[in-house]
Amino acid sequence: MFEKSIYQARRDALKKDIGKGILLFLGNDESPMNYADNQYRFRQDSTFLYFFDFSKKASAAAIIDIDNNREIVFADDLTIDDIVWTGPLPTVKETAEAVGVRETMPLSKLSGYLTEALKQNRTVHYLPPYRAEHSLKLEALLNIKPEQQKERQSVEFVKAVVDLRNHKSAEEIEEIDKAAAISVQMHYNAMVAAQAGMKEHEVMAIVHKTALENGGFLSFPIICTTHGETLHNHSYDNTLKSGGMLLVDAGAELPSGYCGDISTTIPIGTHFSEEQRIIYDIVYKAHYAAVDALTPGTPFKEVYYLACRTIVEGLKGIGLMKGDAQEAVLAGAHALFFQCGLGHMMGLDVHDMENLGEIWVGYNGVPKSTLFGIKSLRLARELEPGFVLTIEPGIYFIPTLIDLWHSENKFSRFINYSEVEKWKNFGGLRNEEDYLITETGHRILGKYISRKAEDVEQLRQK
Repeated sequence: MFEKSIYQARRDALKKDIGKGILLFLGNDESPMNYADNQYRFRQDSTFLYFFDFSKKASAAAIIDIDNNREIVFADDLTIDDIVWTGPLPTVKETAEAVGVRETMPLSKLSGYLTEALKQNRTVHYLPPYRAEHSLKLEALLNIKPEQQKERQSVEFVKAVVDLRNHKSAEEIEEIDKAAAISVQMHYNAMVAAQAGMKEHEVMAIVHKTALENGGFLSFPIICTTHGETLHNHSYDNTLKSGGMLLVDAGAELPSGYCGDISTTIPIGTHFSEEQRIIYDIVYKAHYAAVDALTPGTPFKEVYYLACRTIVEGLKGIGLMKGDAQEAVLAGAHALFFQCGLGHMMGLDVHDMENLGEIWVGYNGVPKSTLFGIKSLRLARELEPGFVLTIEPGIYFIPTLIDLWHSENKFSRFINYSEVEKWKNFGGLRNEEDYLITETGHRILGKYISRKAEDVEQLRQK
């Protein structure tokens, strides 16, 4: 939790931006795994955290009534039946006062407040729901059916929240720096410990342990796989085999909610094979070409295209692609090997505010491409000081995709399928780091680990 004045300033900025109406904030409820008392770790809605905190209080809601200059948290205090299980916690009033909110009401009063406002034809702004519980609450509170909620969401509210949360304050940057540092340590421990004969889940356990012992949680389910060609692989049953590679994608989340997100690819053994080293070096070159281009005012889409062209040129060098790199990228031919985006915003969410819509967070309202590969780019807008983002190019040989495109002879003027077939079972790799856009350029967040192949190999010999 930050100082009270920080939350007050955030809410004041939001009120000034929107100007009138009622802003409705729905906090998260507890989420049972398989029955009511067996619950997942509680995680408060990130926008609720940003404006009100309440990181330990489920089933809270809040409003900012701009017209009447009222800020109210609606929540219920624990009963003695709750306390015997949870222990004593601060009251709703104490928690609200800690963030500068003076008014609190029982949760049951929220419906009446909103009903009265709607009778007066007042505007109630809400954000798009991403949980079923939020959708049901919006239907009950505002009489808006779930299928209508997307079209009736307050775009004005979304844009105002995005603009505030996209620009990280000094206090936020300090938290993200801590989360990134723990995330790097998670990867370092995995890079040193992973050995042939281990199971993926044994390495995953080391990664998870490192987050916990440093006071963090996981910002997303760990990816720890010998099959790096599957972009989000959450299976952990494979055995690490000498000559293969291990891709780990994992990050820490602090109690404050701020996240880190790091990826590493290492050889299973002390050295990359000749083929692995070739592909690894192409990705490394694309990675730092992108990093060097991170400056305020630069459209991130251009940084993405730069990384893509670098990958195409590298693949041309080993005979897998041909033709003009720029033409190949604009056509989408590179997506046979690089199917995902280059990076994404990061903060209170590992993919920051993705629930509010990439069109606003990453594109500032500009329509996204529908082209395979490029449509997966989550961030395209001009970079601004205070933005926190990831850089994570990769090369992935996905046999099913290769077979499909080969059967269609797709982009044959750019792709040498006879050569690609020789690499079809290579797998995939990526590296990922977290960056802050500064007034003059960028800086890495968290501790630095060299991604040069020779330095990774040296680390693997420890």
